[in-house]
Amino acid sequence: MSAQDLDTSRLGQYLADTIPGLQSPLTAEKFAGGQSNPTFKLTAGDQSFVLRRKPPGELLKSAHAVDREFRVISALYNTDVPVPRTYTLCEDESVIGSMFYVMEYLEGRILWDPSLPDAKSKQERFEIFDSMNATMAALHNVDIDEVGLTDYGRPGNYFERQVNRWTKQYRASELEKIPEMDRLIDYLPANMPEDDGRLGLVHGDYRLDNLMFHPTENRTIALLDWELSTLGNPLADLANQCAAWLLPGMGGIQGLQGADRAALGIPSDEEYIEMYCERTGRKSIENWNFYIVFSLFRLAAILQGVAMRAHQGNASSKEAQARGAMVKPLAELTASLID
Repeated sequence: MSAQDLDTSRLGQYLADTIPGLQSPLTAEKFAGGQSNPTFKLTAGDQSFVLRRKPPGELLKSAHAVDREFRVISALYNTDVPVPRTYTLCEDESVIGSMFYVMEYLEGRILWDPSLPDAKSKQERFEIFDSMNATMAALHNVDIDEVGLTDYGRPGNYFERQVNRWTKQYRASELEKIPEMDRLIDYLPANMPEDDGRLGLVHGDYRLDNLMFHPTENRTIALLDWELSTLGNPLADLANQCAAWLLPGMGGIQGLQGADRAALGIPSDEEYIEMYCERTGRKSIENWNFYIVFSLFRLAAILQGVAMRAHQGNASSKEAQARGAMVKPLAELTASLID
């Protein structure tokens, strides 16, 4: 069975035993978008749920950790971080062919383009960016001991671990030699800043389209897609968001390169960083360029994994090939930032 399909008969039997009052019959519809863990809307009578699964087939080690997603979302449910309610984690691959979990279905808006072309005013755009900033700050202000996530990541320098991880992931999915990626792989360990000692919960892929906004209000109702979450340096999330805005629109990824942010009502990087610092009690941020370079390198490594899955025929999106073609131009852009 492919990543696009679910055996709803077998799944319905399993969920009837784990979710009290589940109605039948059960139907499933795959959400568009997303390269990593296939995501489905489940409908059972007037009830709706969301299912996220590991893709079937040969996978890179440590990738597609839906069990970690389930754990962190469950832990954050009663905090200031908006997340859906979780229902069940199924590690029995015989049910649908791979591990999966089921969570609450929320009605809201996913905003794909950070220039927010559908917003009615500058004020509306500012409110959306402000809510995005406040949600990130709430995440980084979570007491990991209090929510039971003290062991959710390894000790030591977060960026050192991340550079090692994504270098290995990139090498494992490399389809051609890209000199700029080799240069970045040399640059990052040689310019690693010292760990600042701040340990927090890191989302790992914090960006606009991983947030769900209220249907009519400009506030976040859910932070989604926790596959890359861990404990580490929270600046990784802030840099990841700001780095994405450097990009032009390419391969389905939307950036803010060339946008007149003041005219749109969108905060500048400096304003956005200042808002974040005020909310998290930071006075300043050092080594910012390193964090930006790392964020773009990591994105290139992730896209290389998408390209490999497309090459192997088990990617979860038809856009996978286009995303894979972005690796080289993205590496060239990133390498230019280290000069």
